[in-house]
Amino acid sequence: MQRTAQQGELGVFQTIEERHSVRKFDPEARIEREELEELLTVATKAPSSWNIQPWRFIVVDDPKRKEELLPIAYNQKQVVESAAVIILLGDLEANKEAEAIYQTAVDNGFMPKEVKETLVGQINKAYEGNSPFPRDEAFLSTSLAAMQLMLAAKARGYDTCPMGGFSREALIETFDIPSRYAPVMLLAIGKAAQPAHRSARRPLEDVISYNSLT
Repeated sequence: MQRTAQQGELGVFQTIEERHSVRKFDPEARIEREELEELLTVATKAPSSWNIQPWRFIVVDDPKRKEELLPIAYNQKQVVESAAVIILLGDLEANKEAEAIYQTAVDNGFMPKEVKETLVGQINKAYEGNSPFPRDEAFLSTSLAAMQLMLAAKARGYDTCPMGGFSREALIETFDIPSRYAPVMLLAIGKAAQPAHRSARRPLEDVISYNSLT
């Protein structure tokens, strides 16, 4: 039976189809900080384990700072030509925020205090020792926030380019990033000067199976 798509659904699907990674940006295009913050607010609506929200954003929109960032990103020109570059960091000690997050939920009547205490205990336990969970969660949830930011930007008429190719050591040193935070990616945002390169996608049958991998 054929489904009839709702208007909102059409909008979401169209945004996803139209989003591509752009590498040539209009260097004259600007995005006001107020609008950037609106887009980042949408990004923070992304899901995370226990709602721990382990992401942090550094907005680099000063031309001098972008020039500093350019060699760190192996001279990818979108760093200086885009309106801004968002440095996305994952919080490796996000459990330290759990008490405040869940107390706010209690104060707003979202959960009883006893549930809060149980959940905070679980979160702190997950972050103990040498478990890979803190890093895995930091990268997973921050990547979800990045995807949400890219789609929100496209819906507003902006283009983006996520970048994993950069020197994490140099970024940490140049931007004085504490060891608590792990660089996840750089994300250029602005107006495209040229359309994105067309790309081929693998057919669905190459990437999907049901109930087992084989």
